[in-house]
Amino acid sequence: MTQRPFKILGIQQIAIGGPSKDKLKTLWVDMLGLEVTGNFVSERENVDEDICAMGKGPFKVEVDLMQPLDPEKKPAVHATPLNHVGLWVDDLPKAVEWLSANGVRFAPGGIRRGAAGYDITFLHPKGNDEFPIGGEGVLVELVQAPAEVVEAFAKLAG
Repeated sequence: MTQRPFKILGIQQIAIGGPSKDKLKTLWVDMLGLEVTGNFVSERENVDEDICAMGKGPFKVEVDLMQPLDPEKKPAVHATPLNHVGLWVDDLPKAVEWLSANGVRFAPGGIRRGAAGYDITFLHPKGNDEFPIGGEGVLVELVQAPAEVVEAFAKLAG
């Protein structure tokens, strides 16, 4: 296996799904004090999500509270309470190329603009014959880190 040409820097987000984001907001916003910083609605992705934040600056972690627009349609963003984990990556195209070449399965859709405005892609929760490495039941989002996040994590690493 060749040397990995990218770095996973840290957690960019966690996305939590439920039948109603109101109950999720009671815990995450009212009880734990996260700030709602935005909302994202997509019929294609069958989601109505409140984007919350904890932490500041380049170390801010997004917490997305998601409910389906239609509970009968796919994707069922509420069916898995921990919908996905998003990871900052310093070079998304290189990460996709290298991971694919090493047997990691990606979900359909390729690299695209995500709800928070960064380029994203998803690792499939399950491997298959062609790409045997998946998230073992967890959807993993890779998020292109902006320059200030890459720099901040580099300073932490020394």
